Amino acid sequence: MKPATLIKMLAMGFIASDTRRQVARITGRLTRKGQPTIQYFHQVDDPYSHLAVQKVDALATRYGVKFEFHLVQNPTNEEQGDALRFPAWALRDARSIASDYGTELPQKVDQIDRHQVEYAESYLSRYLADADFAQKAVAIGHQLWSGEALEKLPASNAAANGSAIRKKLGHWLSATFYFEGEWYWGVDRLVHLENRLRDMRLSNDPAGICVPRPAPELLEGKDASAVTLEFFPSLRSPYTAISFDRAIALAQRTKVRLKLRPVMPMMMRGVAAPRVKQLYIMTDTKREADYYGQKFGPMIDPFGEPVKRAFALLPFMSEQGLSVEYCSNYLRSAWCDGVDITTERGLQQVVEETGANWQEAQNQFANNVWETLLENNVSDMLDAGLWGVPSFRVTGGTIDEPFCCWGQDRLWRVESEISRRSV
Repeated sequence: MKPATLIKMLAMGFIASDTRRQVARITGRLTRKGQPTIQYFHQVDDPYSHLAVQKVDALATRYGVKFEFHLVQNPTNEEQGDALRFPAWALRDARSIASDYGTELPQKVDQIDRHQVEYAESYLSRYLADADFAQKAVAIGHQLWSGEALEKLPASNAAANGSAIRKKLGHWLSATFYFEGEWYWGVDRLVHLENRLRDMRLSNDPAGICVPRPAPELLEGKDASAVTLEFFPSLRSPYTAISFDRAIALAQRTKVRLKLRPVMPMMMRGVAAPRVKQLYIMTDTKREADYYGQKFGPMIDPFGEPVKRAFALLPFMSEQGLSVEYCSNYLRSAWCDGVDITTERGLQQVVEETGANWQEAQNQFANNVWETLLENNVSDMLDAGLWGVPSFRVTGGTIDEPFCCWGQDRLWRVESEISRRSV
């Protein structure tokens, strides 16, 4: 292994390690002053914030913590990844999961007027230090998403100030909770925050947690053979690495028609990812992997030419019916076993573990068939309003309209959709 590759592997490994997480938590605890405090960052026109703030009072009641509230502004275009698609996707996704999390998100308005956002920020800025901030924010959010006009109020700097605090602490998104060195985004990650608080013996109720992840709707004997699941993974995606086998298992268990549609990594398609975002993805992936009892690390990032060489073998693998096994082995080798897939020897190991002939595989590197294949997959994914991986599209069955979503944390929702379309 080249020294530069080894150094990068060690650095990435530390970022995603239990050691780094414990250091961050210990540092946070040592700097604590008084009662354990969760800082919550709320954006008035962010649908995820509207879901998250509905859980604040339940958390405050259940655990021996206090909340500090901040209003924040919209992330920058670079931080959003795709500023054109981000708002529509966020709203669609939040509405899709709202009821499963026991929350409400009115569906009358799809885009809140800028002036209404300013009025809402000004109004809520008066209550940032109050215990009933969450109640006020929920009420205002319901008005905004229901299209009810708010009273004009003078402008406030609260959102700009909150955004500066958020940036200083190391994040870019709203609907985020920060607790002693660790970030939790949206209702999906509250399970991690609650488990941490329970481990710290801060819960006053041993019965469970306030915001569990939703259970999928099960098939229960229904036939899903008329349903198609399109799965858009990438070979350079930590989130894909910890969910690929779960997604394949879901397809096999439900007996849907699976279409594997690999895509080029986002950063290699020109989608920006600031360093703070990259760091969070690595730490969050580790946390999610632990939650599902999966291994994550040691890892070798196959960015650039190595991943192109891996993609060049896809048509060859597909012809032999080995594309699923190949992608699974590659992702495990790169992100879980520390195999140096940037080298010929590493890639050969993946190919041979898949059951393909390495000598025949080497003849495929000169072809460019894979480029058109991946371009078509990306184009269809973008047309569905998505741009990141892993993404999913469910079609067929008893529902005409396609269902599309993004994220390994949406596999439960994909399973529910398959069930709803089955007979």
